[in-house]
Amino acid sequence: MNYILMGPPGAGKGTQAKKIVETFRMVHLSTGDMFRKAKKFDEVISKLLATGQLVPDEIVVNMLKKRLEKDDVRKGFLLDGFPRTLNQAQELDKMLKSENIKIDAVFFIDVHFEEAVKRISGRRVCSCGASYHVNFIPSKVAGICDACRSELVQRNDDKENVVKDRLGVYEKQTKPLVDYYDKAGLLVNIDGSKSEDEVFERIARLMGNV
Repeated sequence: MNYILMGPPGAGKGTQAKKIVETFRMVHLSTGDMFRKAKKFDEVISKLLATGQLVPDEIVVNMLKKRLEKDDVRKGFLLDGFPRTLNQAQELDKMLKSENIKIDAVFFIDVHFEEAVKRISGRRVCSCGASYHVNFIPSKVAGICDACRSELVQRNDDKENVVKDRLGVYEKQTKPLVDYYDKAGLLVNIDGSKSEDEVFERIARLMGNV
């Protein structure tokens, strides 16, 4: 089983991806994780992520191509964060065809603009790895990590102005993929305004039937 997980920033893709790969024992192919690792030594990617811009297709495609060549993806994978443009989708089709791999479904988790901004801009993280949300998962003491008592910070790409820019980029370059995969008969719409458990239950049921 091979799936693509799509949705705007703040849709909860990361949370659902974790649940899916743990439940179905799939390989998680997250370009977001790849970028966060790469930005530590790649200044170009670091600047793009900090300003909410998309990483150029050529860089993303080459990064993913190398990952798809590894044997572990043969047991099934969940592709998260890619493709984000029509060109990427077309390049992905070529890569998968050359490897004789097919996508079973594309899950599109959708949330409204205002909700996405609220979800992302409220995130706070600690250097120890713990994460919180000022509204949904607050720390016991505002701004202080429950686990190690260090100060919580807001990542640059989670700041409200950057979030709005990210959503603008998404609307312009990524949302057309909804039509692309809908026409291909692969798109499955998921209401991202539901609770985490409700969203996962719907995806899990669909994965048992597609």
